[in-house]
Amino acid sequence: MTAVQPDAAAARIRWLAAPSSAAWLEQALAHPELVLIDHAHCERKAAGAALQLMFRYPRDAELAALLSPLAREELEHFERVLALLQRHGITLRPLAAPPYGSELGKAVRRQEPERMLDSFLVAGLIEARSHERMALLARHSPDPELRQLYGDLLASEARHFGLYWLLCERRWPRPLLSERLEQLATLEASLLTVPHPEPRMHS
Repeated sequence: MTAVQPDAAAARIRWLAAPSSAAWLEQALAHPELVLIDHAHCERKAAGAALQLMFRYPRDAELAALLSPLAREELEHFERVLALLQRHGITLRPLAAPPYGSELGKAVRRQEPERMLDSFLVAGLIEARSHERMALLARHSPDPELRQLYGDLLASEARHFGLYWLLCERRWPRPLLSERLEQLATLEASLLTVPHPEPRMHS
């Protein structure tokens, strides 16, 4: 199989400390059904993460106003991916999760307001990685239907991580944000250096 190299321009996302590897892209292209199943789970988890923040900070009206539409959009994406799976006769089933999400969760500090800041930044990093990898799949997938799916979702994924950055900027000074984002982005990139046995959207 000819090695596929990620497109540097498509992969350049300001939140991320490092781009995805060619090894991940080759693995993902070799097992599109697993990536698609995991993608469905990721969309549902992203909706849940937005709702969890709304429940954790019920007095924050701006947070609810911004995250409620985001949660609905994530569920719409889940439904679209689920419909595609069903058309292809692929069953949505549990998949073994890589340590990516749990390790990022452990990095979230437990005291407020640091907990809110870290929660926003971690959610934004996950969205940024999703955007980067969907861009790679939209460019390199041999399946036209998958290229269209991932391409169609790019704008909303970019908007999602931008929204989390906006929530941060309205609450903390830029130098503090940049310092903490750099720390978490370094961790996020390090979690992708050890290959998972099977491809995942975040592995």
